[in-house]
Amino acid sequence: MIKFFKNFRKNEDGAVTVDWVVLTAAVVGLGIAGVATVSNGVGSLAGKIENGVKATNVTGG
Repeated sequence: MIKFFKNFRKNEDGAVTVDWVVLTAAVVGLGIAGVATVSNGVGSLAGKIENGVKATNVTGG
């Protein structure tokens, strides 16, 4: 039983897995935050471009 606990204490495979899960969650969270931050500005800019294109009169010549 003591040998089991010594081996369990030395084994770091689970700790590495937890590190990767935490890092992946952080990257996903930052990506979602970035999209949420940019989405309002992109929608507004797209609306301005749409209005500008609609107001433009194109004539053939």
